[in-house]
Amino acid sequence: MSEVTIASTKPAVLELEPGTYYWCACGKSANQPFCDGSHAGTSFTPQAFEVTEKKKVALCQCKHTKNPPFCDASHKKL
Repeated sequence: MSEVTIASTKPAVLELEPGTYYWCACGKSANQPFCDGSHAGTSFTPQAFEVTEKKKVALCQCKHTKNPPFCDASHKKL
């Protein structure tokens, strides 16, 4: 398995509109916290998630969350 890249040690706090989003699981995307296809050739797959109404979310950027794509404060243990 490939090694994850820590994109940031802080979550991305965003207000998202309804829709389907793809969270970067590898940490290599230039469009953090979203996937841009940089995982190609690795064992990582982006995590699809659905937002049904406009809301504020905290998306993990350290890539160590146990609740992807959402931050669970795992970054505090790095």
